[in-house]
Amino acid sequence: MEPADCRRRTSLATMRSLQSIYSLFLAPVRLRPSLEIVRLTGMYTIPKREYSQEFLHKCYQDHRALWESKKMPDDVNPKAVFGSNELDLRDIKVYGFDYDYTLANYEVAVETLIYDLGKNVLVSKYRYPEEIKSLQYNRDFAVRGLHYDIEKGLLMKMDQFQKIQVGSIYRGLTCLSREDIHDIYGTRSLPLHYVEGHLRGSFGEDYADTSVEHLDKDKKTSLYMMARDEMNPLTTLHFHTKMAHLADLFSLPEMCLLSQVAQYFHDHNLPYHSVPLFNDVKAAIASIHPEMHRIVGRNISEYLIKDPSLVTFFNRLKEHKKEIFIITNSPFYFVNAGMSYLLGDDWRDYFDVVVASAKKPAFFTDSMRPFRELNEEIHIQTWGPVTSLDKGKIYLEGNLRQLQQMKGWQGPEVLYFGDHPYSDLADVSLNHSWRTGAIIWELDYEIQCLNSEVYKKTSGWLMILQSLIESSQDFEEEEAREIVRQWEKERDELRTKTKDMFNRHFGSVFRTHDNPTYFSRRLFRFADIYTARLSNLNNYSINHTFYPRRGVLPHEYKSLFV
Repeated sequence: MEPADCRRRTSLATMRSLQSIYSLFLAPVRLRPSLEIVRLTGMYTIPKREYSQEFLHKCYQDHRALWESKKMPDDVNPKAVFGSNELDLRDIKVYGFDYDYTLANYEVAVETLIYDLGKNVLVSKYRYPEEIKSLQYNRDFAVRGLHYDIEKGLLMKMDQFQKIQVGSIYRGLTCLSREDIHDIYGTRSLPLHYVEGHLRGSFGEDYADTSVEHLDKDKKTSLYMMARDEMNPLTTLHFHTKMAHLADLFSLPEMCLLSQVAQYFHDHNLPYHSVPLFNDVKAAIASIHPEMHRIVGRNISEYLIKDPSLVTFFNRLKEHKKEIFIITNSPFYFVNAGMSYLLGDDWRDYFDVVVASAKKPAFFTDSMRPFRELNEEIHIQTWGPVTSLDKGKIYLEGNLRQLQQMKGWQGPEVLYFGDHPYSDLADVSLNHSWRTGAIIWELDYEIQCLNSEVYKKTSGWLMILQSLIESSQDFEEEEAREIVRQWEKERDELRTKTKDMFNRHFGSVFRTHDNPTYFSRRLFRFADIYTARLSNLNNYSINHTFYPRRGVLPHEYKSLFV
């Protein structure tokens, strides 16, 4: 057979498939004789369509044929920078950076080290059973952005509407069923106050140390509305919360240890309370950071991933006369060891301001924390006042208001990069008009999954099948309903399959079955751009403008092109 004949036959088959599919949506409705349109207080009952089982099976086969005829999408560029909000780099005169997981990316060995040090503290200080020392870190268990219900001892993944993803909620290492979720919560959608906390405390200086319960109705409502508008719960608002949002990569060892210890207690029939367990693990992990800093600082090449393109990135910034600063919570000796490895011993020549031990997020919110200069000879902070921030000197603590006053930097001309949507980006974005960029290292792996042929095929068929279910769900006959239920079962299997491609416990960092994750919503809210690593910006002009993708709203055309 000639190639032209093959193409002609394929085209005719595709057209017939499309005609059958269109008939599902556009075929005339066959009314039942006894069925009438009845007016009901401004509403109408719509007559149902009836189709034979053969017709539904034919529609399914035609949809399969359409799916198989479609070209798979092009690969996502793993070195791309993605825009959540329009950002023109020509407006940016000042570039700022966090250190951990922004400038510095760590080997999995750092997570294992944190895990091992933490579990040893649980045994030695908190007297947990010796057998816990035999537990091993499982890097493949959790993902960033999960929530932990402190009272109930449950680790879960939620979407942007606080809805729990079935198959991604665990007590210890045991996955709970849909029925378990209903028995515990009564619903899959958790209220905002439960997830983000019962608001108490203060907002800025106007309500310093003022309990919300003692505010008048208007002020109390205003505070709650600001909380609902996704103000950063770790900065300007203080919460007593039942849920912990684990939003940085350092939380992965904590989640794993917490879940494994809970499973140990369950397996050995040891009674425990989830609140003290959470507090003990959290305190144990927090206490080991000085030791972790010492170990990593002495063996930097074993724990840090070196990106040769990072030097090119900073050279470009200096060539274009950009001012550069770093604000990090890590101690200076630790940062100095890492930056010397990443950029060379003269790394400080790139930076106009260096602030270590900043204690973010308080750095962004507490104006009563003055800068202190570090005496590098004796490694002690000075007591004298700091009246200017000079290149070549090291500063500790401090606050954002003084930083902007001393340097004369205006919000929209500053672009600050961090890895944590809350402690790094939320406050400077919402309250100081800084432009923000998020470094999300998981993007490398997630894009690798997205670009796989099996994911493209599976997700493509999943979307077409979902569309078929949506258009067929109103059939009245029981035989038709049974066919649709079979399709729904296949859809659920496809959802699980796509989830497992990223992580078999919790799936993608960015997406649940239908919606963006809770983490994604905060990321897109607080970060103007995001990418896997800073050096990806080398692929763009220093004057580049990043644009957000124009998404299709539910009420708009599925596509502008037919």
